[in-house]
Amino acid sequence: MPDLDLSATSVDLTRAICDIPSVSGDEGGLADAIQRAIGDLPHLDVFRDGDTIVARTDRGRSQRVVIAGHIDTVPINGNVPTRDVDIEGRPHLWGRGTVDMKAGVAVQLKLAAELVDPRIDITWMWYDHEEVDAALNGLNRLSASRPDLFAGDFAILGEPSNGEVEGGCNGNLRAIVRTHGVRAHSARAWVGENAIHKAAPILARLAEYRPREVAVEGLVYREGLSAVRVRGGVAGNVIPDLCEVEVNYRFAPSRSVEEATSHVRDVLAGFEVEVVDSAAGARPGLDAPLAQEFVAAVGAQPRPKYGWTDVARFSALGVPAVNYGPGDPHLAHHDQERVPIDQIVDVERGLRSWLIS
Repeated sequence: MPDLDLSATSVDLTRAICDIPSVSGDEGGLADAIQRAIGDLPHLDVFRDGDTIVARTDRGRSQRVVIAGHIDTVPINGNVPTRDVDIEGRPHLWGRGTVDMKAGVAVQLKLAAELVDPRIDITWMWYDHEEVDAALNGLNRLSASRPDLFAGDFAILGEPSNGEVEGGCNGNLRAIVRTHGVRAHSARAWVGENAIHKAAPILARLAEYRPREVAVEGLVYREGLSAVRVRGGVAGNVIPDLCEVEVNYRFAPSRSVEEATSHVRDVLAGFEVEVVDSAAGARPGLDAPLAQEFVAAVGAQPRPKYGWTDVARFSALGVPAVNYGPGDPHLAHHDQERVPIDQIVDVERGLRSWLIS
C-alpha cells in the first residue's frame, strides 16, 4: 500500500487517496496509510478504533472544533484510477470518491499535518463504514465507546457541499406498508384477493402528496415522501397474497422521529405501516458563536442540507455541526463522479484561514 505524502498539494493528495480503493468494508488499507502518515507527528495525539483514526491537538485553547470525514466509498464501477478532465473549461478530478468524500478528507489530512499551532484546538476524525448500515458506522461505534472524543464547541463534516456551508440536515425514515390478499390461480382471479391491486391507493396517496418546505432557524428545508420500492408477486399465474411498498420520508429537522412516524401513519391511515429505520435530523446550529465566525471567515451563504449526514450524530451529542466540503452532492455515488480542482483549493484555503486567523 503506497504511503501518503502530506506535503503534496491537496489536489495531488486527493488523487492519491482516491486511487487507494476503500469500498465500505475494505477501508483497512487507506486507514493504515493515514495512520502511517500522521502517527508520528508530534503535535497530534493519535487514536485508532477499527478503521477509524482520530488525531487531536492539545494546545490548551479555550475552544475545540471537531472536523470529520469518512474514508469509505460506494462500490467502484470502472472509475478508478482517477484522471484529469476538463468540463466546460474548468479542470476537474474524475473518479470514485472524488466527491464523496475523499477530496474533503485530503484537505483535512493536509491541514492536520501543517497546522501545528492552530488558534482553536482541533479533533480530526477519519472514519469507516459511512455508506452502509448505521450500525457499522465508525462514528456511531466510536460515540458509544469514546464519547469524550466528540467533545467540542462546533463540528464540521466534510460532506460535499459545492464549497458552501450547509447547515444541519433533514431526518430520514423508512417504512414498509403492507397489503394482504388471498392466493388463487390467475385464471380464476375472482376466487382470490389481489394484494398488489390493494396497494393502488397507497401509491395514489403518495403521488398526490405535497411535501412541505419548512423554515428552521433561517434555512428552508424541503421534505419528501416517496415510494422507493414495491415488492409482490408469487408466480406468473398466481394472484399474490402480499404486497409491500417501501416508503422513504425525508423530514425537516424541526420534526422529531416520533412526529415523523406519526405523520407517515396519518398519511397512510388504514394500512399496515411498519417503520424499519429512522434517524433524526439536525438543526442548522448556525447560532453558535464559533459557527458564525466560521461562516464569516469562509465567506459562505449558508444553505440547508436536504440529505441525511453524520452532522446529526454531533447534534444529538449537543455539538452544533455543519457540512463543508468540495464537490457537487448531486454527483455523489454517480459513475461520472468528479470534483472541480478549484473547489478543493478554495475549501482548503477557507478552513486554513479560519483555523489560524
